[in-house]
Amino acid sequence: MISHLENKLLIRRKFGHLRQLKINENLIDFSSNDYLGLARSADLAKAFLQEWENHLNPFIGSTGSRLLTGNSNYAQDLEERISKFHGFDAGLLFNTGYMANLGLLSAIGNEESVFFYDLGVHASTHDGILLSKAKAVPFKHNDLQHLEERLKKSYLSKNRFICIESIYSTDGSMAPVLEICKLSQKYNAHMIVDEAHSAGIYGPQGRGLISEYGLTDKVFAIIVTFGKALGTFGAIVLGSSLLKETLINFAKSFIFTTALPFQALASIKCCYDLFPKLEKERQNLKNLINRFRNSLPSSSITPIQPILISGNEQANLAAQHLQDLGFDVRALLSPTVKRGNEVLRICLHSFNTEHELSLLLNRIPVIREPLYA
Repeated sequence: MISHLENKLLIRRKFGHLRQLKINENLIDFSSNDYLGLARSADLAKAFLQEWENHLNPFIGSTGSRLLTGNSNYAQDLEERISKFHGFDAGLLFNTGYMANLGLLSAIGNEESVFFYDLGVHASTHDGILLSKAKAVPFKHNDLQHLEERLKKSYLSKNRFICIESIYSTDGSMAPVLEICKLSQKYNAHMIVDEAHSAGIYGPQGRGLISEYGLTDKVFAIIVTFGKALGTFGAIVLGSSLLKETLINFAKSFIFTTALPFQALASIKCCYDLFPKLEKERQNLKNLINRFRNSLPSSSITPIQPILISGNEQANLAAQHLQDLGFDVRALLSPTVKRGNEVLRICLHSFNTEHELSLLLNRIPVIREPLYA
């Protein structure tokens, strides 16, 4: 077994795929998912401490799963509040976005189901579909024609679902949600949208892209994660009351997991008190996105700006060069992304200044020079 593990790591190391934990301190943040700065917000910290004092819980830990001793009125009230804010009948909290996707898809799918999924979806969606034992039908990224062709070929299949992300995490592309929604209605397929990189930024008061396009009552479910623009931790699946009851009974990543502790629930509650009011921050972020796109032609109209640097070694060199200059920019390498599609993933935030962005924009052309080829 030991030699088997060593061989696996040797292969990763040989092809430049080896993942390692690292800490980059005192660098200008162009890497994190903290789009609105809530994770570092003094206001959120103050609100959390006040919430902790007002609802002092004798337990630091959760003591069990939600189905055992880990449930509380606080958790149920929070689910109801979040559901109403996003315009859904019900919601169920999960410990992470990964666990939310895993639990949702494995609970609603079976051997008679078909999941049509965009090739750009997160690994958790792939794994959830695999666990469901449903038929998996991929379609090319944001390719409406290819999706429709796939839907036509399996039109008689039962329990059809279309899985997409509103904003894709690797290239920052935005899904054509209106058009996909029309196809889902035309071909009687349920639409599932992961709003991980959309919630907090888009839609009225940051409700997400589905809300912005008025599609809330037309989708089967959305997944909202709290560890990105919302600045804290955890996730929720939003949909109908029937869906919530199904998840409670069949989503293993919910059933067999220790519940979120009170401090996590309190931070989620406080972030929902704060982020709907952050219109200034959302406008600052929009201005920086426009500035980036005007300086470097980009297809992304979101905070995620990819710079293609093909090859793991080259992408790592480019990222290290920018880090040496004081910018926290990370490379996405294969196998996380398809080989040849390695990128520097630049994330913009409302707290980045015009000066910081100017400094970064001045350095990006350098990393494209032959030195890094």
